[in-house]
Amino acid sequence: MTDWKKLIADVPDFPKPGIVFKDITPLLADGPGFRKVIDAFSVAFGDSGVTQLAAIESRGFIFGAALAHHLGVGLTLVRKPGKLPRPVYSETYALEYGTDTVQMHSDALTVRDRVIIVDDVLATGGTAAATARLVEQIGAELVGFAFLMELSFLNGRDKLPAGVPIHSLYPLG
Repeated sequence: MTDWKKLIADVPDFPKPGIVFKDITPLLADGPGFRKVIDAFSVAFGDSGVTQLAAIESRGFIFGAALAHHLGVGLTLVRKPGKLPRPVYSETYALEYGTDTVQMHSDALTVRDRVIIVDDVLATGGTAAATARLVEQIGAELVGFAFLMELSFLNGRDKLPAGVPIHSLYPLG
C-alpha cells in the first residue's frame, strides 16, 4: 500500500528563502497514491448529497476534477479575474499586503445545488472563504470543504463559515 503522504516533496526556499513548498507532483504521478487521496475525499463526502464541486484555481482543479468524476457530480471552476469568458460573480479578499479576487460564472450553480469547495491547501483561509461567499451569492448550499493539506498554524479554519465540515487529509503543524 502506498503511503501517499510520503509522495509530497518538500522543496526548501521555494518560491523564496524561508518557505518550504509542498510539491504534489510526485503524488499526482503515482496512480495508487492519487487514487487513495480521491478515495479518502469520497469517503468523507460521499453521503453528503453533494451535486457540485467548486474547485479553486489551479491545483484545486486537479483534485476537484478527479473527485467530481468519482462522485458523478458537476465541477465549477473558481478562477482569478479575467479567466472566465461569461458573466461572473466576484469576491475580493484581503492578503497580507493588498487584496486578491476570485470569480465564478454567475450561472455555474443554482439554489438547488449542494456544494463542496475543493483546494490543495488551506493556509490563511482567504481564498476558501471568498469562494464560500461566491457560493452564498448564488444561493447554493455549502456542505463542506475538502483540502489535501492544511497549514493549521496559520489558522485558516477561523475564516471559514462556522458549522460547515472541513476535511483536511494532511494537517501540517
